[in-house]
Amino acid sequence: MKKLVKSNVLQSALIASLLGTAVSMAGDAETTTTTITPAPESDSKFSGTLNLDLNSHFVSYGFDVWGDGNDLEGGTFNPSLELTWALPANFTAILGTWWDVNGKVPSAIGGKLQEIDVWAGLGYKVGDLSITALYQNWIYGSANEQIVDLKFAYDCLLSPSLTIHNRVDPGASGGNNGTILVAGISHSIEAGPVTFSFPLNIAYFLDDDFHPASTDSGFGYGSLGVTATYGLTFLGEDYGAWNIHGGLTYYVTDSDVVANSPAGRPDNDFLTANIGIGCAF
Repeated sequence: MKKLVKSNVLQSALIASLLGTAVSMAGDAETTTTTITPAPESDSKFSGTLNLDLNSHFVSYGFDVWGDGNDLEGGTFNPSLELTWALPANFTAILGTWWDVNGKVPSAIGGKLQEIDVWAGLGYKVGDLSITALYQNWIYGSANEQIVDLKFAYDCLLSPSLTIHNRVDPGASGGNNGTILVAGISHSIEAGPVTFSFPLNIAYFLDDDFHPASTDSGFGYGSLGVTATYGLTFLGEDYGAWNIHGGLTYYVTDSDVVANSPAGRPDNDFLTANIGIGCAF
């Protein structure tokens, strides 16, 4: 289902999430964009990012999974970890996981753990262009939803990106296999010790019935967010570059394509919130 408000799996960052990070986890990088303070420079070919996020919603490609609508209370805890290894010829190996932890419904996994997403893939960079391919397995509801994502991102003023999101096994999603195109831009500015980012995303669904109760293809949702990241530089860099971050994202969805209002869901358009702590190492 999914990153983020997994978001956004996962949401926590969206435009830059697949420049070497997953972003398209269930919590959809897609749901909340997190700006990570760069890790200290070193000769190591190994790096990683850790995020411990609280999200008001779990939004998976426009779909308000828990039906929270415009209620910002009773959120979900979404920890994530991604590891990368530099390979020859500008390739990077990627391995990561994202979890959804809350008590909204009885868990099929155990305790309050509702979903575990894992992914693996390769990244390639040539000049300012980054290409990332990921295979993802989203484990929830006693089934596995399987995803193959391909993302193109260009490092410039507005950081344009295009994600081709392919569901190849619906698992317990209640929807069908299909493809979503997500186009995005993002711009960041620094204001003293705080970095602000402004991600904008628009998604087009190539197939009907992707989400449960949806009946049409076409424009599915748009999202506009603002995130703030404060680097905890006073901690030093011996144990990675730590930060605190948070933000808001507003979603506009089409009820025929994403189906947030049908099936008892309260709102097609809604505001989400995120706060968390992160580390790049």
